[in-house]
Amino acid sequence: MNALSKFFQPESVAVIGATPKEGKVGRAILENFISRFKGRIYPVNPNYDEILGLKCYKSVKEIPETPDLAVIVVPAPQVPQVLRELGEKGTKAAVIISGGFRETGTKEGAALEEEVVKISREYGIRIIGPNCIGIFDNWSGVDTFFTTKMRKPPRGYVAFISQSGAFATALMDWMAYHGIGVSRAISYGNKVDVDDIDLLEYLGEDDKTKVILMYIEGIKESRGRLFIETARKVSLKKPIVVYKAGKTSRGGKAEASHTAAMAGDYSVYKAAFKQAGVIEVESFDEMMDVVRIFLDQPLMRGNRVYIVTDAGGVGVMLTDALTSAGFEIPVTPPDLKEKLRSILPPHNIVENPIDLTGDADDERYIRVLELLANREDVDAIVVVALPQIPGLKGTFVDYIAKIKEETKKPVVALTIGSEISIETAKRLQEKGVTVFESPERLAKALKALRTYSLHVARFKGL
Repeated sequence: MNALSKFFQPESVAVIGATPKEGKVGRAILENFISRFKGRIYPVNPNYDEILGLKCYKSVKEIPETPDLAVIVVPAPQVPQVLRELGEKGTKAAVIISGGFRETGTKEGAALEEEVVKISREYGIRIIGPNCIGIFDNWSGVDTFFTTKMRKPPRGYVAFISQSGAFATALMDWMAYHGIGVSRAISYGNKVDVDDIDLLEYLGEDDKTKVILMYIEGIKESRGRLFIETARKVSLKKPIVVYKAGKTSRGGKAEASHTAAMAGDYSVYKAAFKQAGVIEVESFDEMMDVVRIFLDQPLMRGNRVYIVTDAGGVGVMLTDALTSAGFEIPVTPPDLKEKLRSILPPHNIVENPIDLTGDADDERYIRVLELLANREDVDAIVVVALPQIPGLKGTFVDYIAKIKEETKKPVVALTIGSEISIETAKRLQEKGVTVFESPERLAKALKALRTYSLHVARFKGL
């Protein structure tokens, strides 16, 4: 924690390669710090006396204090000299944005990277990068993500570790658009020093992070066992969701040319993730669905799911999807059937899925959910709310959120349609009820929640 704290909570930062020129990375990063960072900022560039209203220093040596964090944005051949000056200054944390190292596939690039590693070890400097976009910290204001057209997500509790800078940028933009809050995001590029394991340990202790999301191309061969041990330890505190790129032989080749990653056999990674309790996802949609369900929902105590629907066909589709995902859709027991028949019209179906039919109204949903909420034989509730029918006015939304909080069991929803459906989904999501657009996506996300719940229960003896 102490070793990495200067990356995320520095009191001062030096931007080496800062520039006033529009469209340059050095300017974008400096603007980020000026707009959000509350600490002291030192631009470094021998060609300027002032940049964007801040005094500019000719070299690291001229900075009047030892900066906690250095952000290096100079051509690759200049990086070793800058790093040495930082070492002499006493700085212990550096983000090297610059590319042009081992990922180029050249002897020159590899030699430069080796020199960077040598200097960092000589002076005890921790490094993120090179060939990365660095750190976006929504709580401290550290922001080296230089993509000026990226929307900034709101403060929240999802942390993201990515070997790919472009993917990190796209994901942040997407999360901002959908209002999903981010705590910290890190793109580490070639990871000559700080890697997935270091960041997992840090985020595992971070009280601003509830879910850890990872995009992995490759793990250092010598660090595989430690990754499993660290991930298992952290996964008992908070979920870790992983998207592994480079699963195929062709993808592995593309990956190697991207960040000089060691791809390895995908089957080994798959087994390692399972052993560590890491939740692996196979698509972008699944990734975000799983993140949302982990943010919103409590752990599952069992495997029994009840469906309440106003559309019989969608209830059947959900039954298939959930059963295929390994869930039990129990036959409604006699006592519950009797209670349901006493409050529902004769044409409603009281078997699970419980079909309220197309003339359902808010009150009908509320009465059924009241019966299901506190039953010990109900482990999760799926509410299908197609709001296009005339009887639904929207008051059921508040009640769904209420029972989700009171029962401490997963309550998720499915809506399908255009404007009115999207508005209903938005209201539910704002109240902590995870909403999905298809039975298959809902089933996959709920399966991830169940898998993680079993992992925690197994290791904690619950």
